Amino acid sequence: MAVGMLIDSHCHLDFSDFDADRDLIVNECAALGIHHFIIPGTTAARFESLISLARQTTTFSFALGLHPYFMDEHEPAHLDQLEALLVTQNVCAVGEIGLDFYLPETNKAAQVDLFLAQLSLACQYQLPVILHVRKAHDEMTKLLRDYRFSCGGIVHAFTGSVQQAERYIELGFCLGLGGSITYPRANKVRKMAAALPDTCIVLETDSPDMPLSGYQGQRNTPAQLVKVAQQLAQLRGQSVDDIARFTTANVERTLGINAIKKLPKEL
Repeated sequence: MAVGMLIDSHCHLDFSDFDADRDLIVNECAALGIHHFIIPGTTAARFESLISLARQTTTFSFALGLHPYFMDEHEPAHLDQLEALLVTQNVCAVGEIGLDFYLPETNKAAQVDLFLAQLSLACQYQLPVILHVRKAHDEMTKLLRDYRFSCGGIVHAFTGSVQQAERYIELGFCLGLGGSITYPRANKVRKMAAALPDTCIVLETDSPDMPLSGYQGQRNTPAQLVKVAQQLAQLRGQSVDDIARFTTANVERTLGINAIKKLPKEL
């Protein structure tokens, strides 16, 4: 089932999980109505390969950032490397960056320091951010508020409360919804997704992670974005085409891209 144009606002198509069939997946997505992909960076070691991949097609936009989950892989020099690439490359955001307090042994202070250093770069170069936040939404919104960050961005894989969502929206952020809303028992997440304003929702898969309900243990792909859109439409009592229209507009506005102009002429 093809729908109106969809954008996967968060997928890791640069990962080796897709080396064997990346082009096939992109072609499958095009047939389904998914025509653009936002690929965030995670570590400095992957920056060059991500940039090289993104240069191959106008259907990819990319961000660069140092992910909080990989703290052991980051070095102080990587911030200088990141800044140099923000100056020279056509990035759509700084990301994915943030706070991941899920693991009990997490060095929270080190994560905060790294996050604020990258937030400062985003502010300096007037770029939005793509946020990774686990078990730290209250801490994150406080940091953004105290820093007076005004470039906005996307909170990736948001599963927080309606109240937390409202705080992000007030700060100029959109909220990324993905596979979590397809789980029948995820009542709080589904109610939150149904209650959000049209103007602050974007869709994502987080491929190859975050499999949808019924696909646990399998590699996730951007082709599943249609099922996410269909589930969201059902939860909100809207058409899938309406979901496609406003979520695409939200990604384009928030990240400053024009994905429609990048479509191949034959579409």
